[in-house]
Formats: sequence, C-alpha cells, structure tokens
Amino acid sequence: MNQLVQLRLSLPPWGQSRRGFSRVRYTSRFLVLAAFTVLALFLAPKSGWASQCVAYVDSQVGPSPVSYSQSQSGNGVDITFVTHSTFRLVTPAGVVVATDFAGYAGDGPLPDIVTMNHAHETHYTLFPDPKIKHVLTGWNPEGGPIEHSLRVADLYLRNVPTDIRRPGGTVEPFGNSIFIFEVADLCIGHLGHLHHKPTPEQLARIGRLDVVFAPVDGSVTLDLKSMIEVLLDLRASLVIPMHFFSYQTLEIFLAAMSQAFDVRIADSDSVSVSLANLPRDPTVLLLAGY
Repeated sequence: MNQLVQLRLSLPPWGQSRRGFSRVRYTSRFLVLAAFTVLALFLAPKSGWASQCVAYVDSQVGPSPVSYSQSQSGNGVDITFVTHSTFRLVTPAGVVVATDFAGYAGDGPLPDIVTMNHAHETHYTLFPDPKIKHVLTGWNPEGGPIEHSLRVADLYLRNVPTDIRRPGGTVEPFGNSIFIFEVADLCIGHLGHLHHKPTPEQLARIGRLDVVFAPVDGSVTLDLKSMIEVLLDLRASLVIPMHFFSYQTLEIFLAAMSQAFDVRIADSDSVSVSLANLPRDPTVLLLAGY
C-alpha cells in the first residue's frame, strides 16, 4: 500500500458532505472547546481589546459564537506569497504585515508589522530593519511563553504559543507561535513552524479561523496525517499551503485534503480575501510562486 493510500485511509471521518463534521463529532468537540474557551478568556492578555474570533459564554444557557458584522469598507485583505512561509498581508486600511519574516518581505513598502518564529533562521532574523515599527517574536528570549496583543488601525493581532522540537529529542517550550490576524471581519491564522497538534486549550485560544496558512512539508514540522487532522479540527473556509520541500509531498497533501476540501491552483501569487468571498465549501488554495 503506497503512502497516499495509507494517508487517505487514516483520515478522520468528515461526515456525509464536505460542509461539516458528523453531528456527534462536531457536538462533542464544541462542548470541549466551550469549556476551554472560558479558561482561555481568563488567561488571555489583558489588553483592553477583545478578540472577535474567540467564542464566548454569556449569561444565557450554553455557548454562543461571536457575531460578525459586514466590513464597513467592503474591502478584503490582500495576501501575497513571498517565500517559504512568508506572506505579505495588506489590510483595507493599508497596514502591511510580513509573516515568518527572515529579512525579506517582498515588493512594496516596508512592513508595519513582522512576525517571526524560532525554529530555523529561515523564519526569523536578528537584524530586522529598525524602521519596522512592530517586530514580534513568536518566542520569549528570556524564557517562558510570550503573548502579543496589538492593535494597529483596522488590525488586531494576537498569538498562541506552541512548542518546537530540537535536535537530540529535546523540546524548546513555546518556541513557536500561531499568529492570528483579526481584520475586516476575518480571522486569519498562520501556524508557523508547528511541531505538535494543538491542545484543547490552545484550540480554544485560537478560536474561529476563516483562513489558515499551513506548513505541509510533513517532516520538519508536523507529519502530514497530523497536520490534516489539525486542519479538519480548525474547520477554516480557506487553507493556503506553505513550507513544503517537494512537489511529491505537496501532491500527497492535496490528494488527501481533496476528500474533505475543494482544491484549487491559483495562477497568481496573490489573492484578495473578504468575508463576502470566502468559499462556500472548505477549500485549499495553492498560490503561485513556489
């Protein structure tokens, strides 16, 4: 049995259609996340700015999702693939973000914000341009977790720390962060150099994601089977693959994901995403430029 067939047979059930989990699976997960969401709210950074992407429990009986209003501008977020796991995001208000920034952020003005992760030098730089206003590391140089809660114009940015593996079987606690960008009524998550499946508490902290950037190399980050399980758990409308080293691995990922997601290949390295144009069915979109 080849690797692709093995991966397909080992995928968790998605239910009777592409539009959601079976009722039993979804309900049990929702109840678990609702409990951890309460904990996440107590542990959240005290910034005075509430996340619009985390479910909450109010005085009524049972959990309620956060409600969303239509974006005032009607504009989307421009997403451009730059390199490796670096994407350039431009918000409707013109805020520029570069993810997993290692010194290069693509064409255009200098980013207002860069995020970095600690796994390898292709995901961070010790010498960012001093003109960049906000340089956010996904790890704490002094040890322990780091928590960001930043608002710039129409963008709210936060993170959920995760661990990374090191050579020799050691672990660097909180060496990676899942950065979450809340803008234009969208919740956009960058998984960074994810090395393990998020815990229920971490999933509660992440909350709702509409768009996910996912590393799919299947080796130095999370193995493909586990990565696909994470993406099924996150239930985002749009998954954008990144961080792969061979087209063979990419093809295995796309073929396996096609059981539960539409798969589209873009002819451009950029896409504009808004709440209005999110795909009806969960979709994997491979941007050009790799």
